[in-house]
Amino acid sequence: MVSRSPRRLVFVCVENSNRSQMAEAFARLYGAGSVEAFSAGSRPSGQISPRAIEAMREIGYDPATHHSKSIDSLPDIPFDYVITMGCGDECPLVPAVRREDWDIPDPKLMSDQEFRQVRDLIGQKVKKLIDTP
Repeated sequence: MVSRSPRRLVFVCVENSNRSQMAEAFARLYGAGSVEAFSAGSRPSGQISPRAIEAMREIGYDPATHHSKSIDSLPDIPFDYVITMGCGDECPLVPAVRREDWDIPDPKLMSDQEFRQVRDLIGQKVKKLIDTP
């Protein structure tokens, strides 16, 4: 780990409109004060999915102030973790001490119930990551 606190986490997917946005929101929610959370996309859509906004509001977090952004717009800082969301080769290398791929399916075309299941899976994984020393 980079010797500094808080830990810096970046979540990457293709569009930065669903999975990585929800992961950033969960990291801010669960890791307030102990992490700095960022998200980005390899081909950002330019907007956060209204479904992702609604799904996060259902659990008490409003990501309406977030915005879809490119990997190129990430700050030039050392990251402790980069987490890719199952985007494979479409997620270019972002330098970090540790890199993980969570292989989370894109919920964009899923039913509302399936979308919430993906949201909850992301939440569980982020909580586990934050709780790991």
